Amino acid sequence: MTATPAVAAVSPWPFVRLKLRLIGNNLRGRPVRIVLFLTGVVVAALLAIGGYAIFAVPGVADSARAAGILLPLGGAALVLGWLFLPIVFFGVDESLDPARFALLPLPRRTLITGLFVASMAGLPAVSTLVATGGMVDTAARLGGIGALVAELAGILCGLILCVTLSRAVTSAFATGLRSRRSRELAVVLLAVLASMLGPIQLAAVAAAQRAEWDAIATVARVVGWTPLGAPFTLGLDVVADRAWAVPVKLLIVLVTIVLLLRWWAATVENAMLGGVAAAGGRAAGASGAPVDLLLVRWLPRTAFGALVSRELRYWSRETRRRAALITFTVAGLFLPIPLAMSGGNAGPTVLLIGAIGAVALANQFAYDGSAYAANVIAGVPGRLEVHSRATAHAIFVVPVMVVIAIVVGVVSGDAASIPARFGLLVATYGVGLGMVLPLSVRAAYALPASTSPFAISSGGGAAKGLLTAGVMLGTVIVALPLQILAWTLGGVWPWIGLPAGVAYGAAAYLIGSGIAGDLLDRRMPEVLAAVSGR
Repeated sequence: MTATPAVAAVSPWPFVRLKLRLIGNNLRGRPVRIVLFLTGVVVAALLAIGGYAIFAVPGVADSARAAGILLPLGGAALVLGWLFLPIVFFGVDESLDPARFALLPLPRRTLITGLFVASMAGLPAVSTLVATGGMVDTAARLGGIGALVAELAGILCGLILCVTLSRAVTSAFATGLRSRRSRELAVVLLAVLASMLGPIQLAAVAAAQRAEWDAIATVARVVGWTPLGAPFTLGLDVVADRAWAVPVKLLIVLVTIVLLLRWWAATVENAMLGGVAAAGGRAAGASGAPVDLLLVRWLPRTAFGALVSRELRYWSRETRRRAALITFTVAGLFLPIPLAMSGGNAGPTVLLIGAIGAVALANQFAYDGSAYAANVIAGVPGRLEVHSRATAHAIFVVPVMVVIAIVVGVVSGDAASIPARFGLLVATYGVGLGMVLPLSVRAAYALPASTSPFAISSGGGAAKGLLTAGVMLGTVIVALPLQILAWTLGGVWPWIGLPAGVAYGAAAYLIGSGIAGDLLDRRMPEVLAAVSGR
């Protein structure tokens, strides 16, 4: 009997070389992607330099107290940014899609190690490492060589924690969204993670409003003993003659990293098999009885009704769209509530929520990919296409905005402002649609064929981030006159806020959708080529 040969160990460096080669191939002959990639390099460099300068300020000022506040809170903000920003704004670079390795005899440990090291070879990781280098500068100025070494070890562990947390959560979330039965679990997971921001934001806002620096320092000390801030305070412990705390905090961080790696390893295998399982599910469904495309019975039996019904089916089943809806729901509920509980003005936050709701359509044709060819062949008019897609999206978003307006009004103790607040949400949502619909035609880009709903190809992260930031900023600026009007009218606004907001948003939507529809009539082939990839 012949023994089965052992699988040779594979170094993680081939994964890095493969990723760099795929990035180069994706940029070759594509000027737009090259521009976006270079833009991402410039933005990452600016963020790295700015972060280094900010974290180095306490050392230059020779203030251990300021360092004790800035380093743990700033480090925790970085970790949470790695957790939420890929989900909300930039996506995750899936140049190395785990599903591509499904047929290769790679042990799970080798695959995870290779994917992890490849994730470290990217602009976000390099930018984060350079930015946190300012913490090392501060520790060296305050505590000498011993604090420098401890803080250097801390920021390296912090970077590993950031990358591992981001990949583990997005991988688990992607796996959960693939199954309709586990969709509710994914919602709860994101809600629990987002709720961690609530107490921190509430305490920070309340302390900053009252200039209670002792309270902020207390929060910073507590955060410094959690996995979020522990790796970034090792040098400060040496400065404060608490050398015993360094190994304890290192143990906290390392245990957290190990648990996250095990979680990622458990979900990455499902991601590798997801494509096969999904194909099997589709084949089983195809063998059943014919499906009535008109899912919503009250929709008219016209081309518009059929298109809206099709979009409703996609928004309820396709993982990328589910992720956008869940992200909007969680952000809409957890961003304004802490401000409302602390007695602050939630108006500016409401403006952002309306913009976030519309951002999901900024690259709407990429969800279809090459399947959009069916609409091109059928000759669907541009305005009909745009109106049907926006209507289907609004059917999911508008009820969530109603809940947001009610919850914020009740929590803030101002129930009379609920209609006006909902009107402001509708206005910002309409303005956001008016901006994203033309952009979705003019600036469409392809999404990678990945099982992860957050996967973004090389250059796609910069495109998604720029589109999102531009739309949100533009929406806030265009909707700002309505917010100023609300502040000016005072007690009169709760009575006219709802009709004024609906009219403002409807006008902005009609202008933007008209432009997008006419533009789509002229650019259907170009849009299809852009979202189909190579």
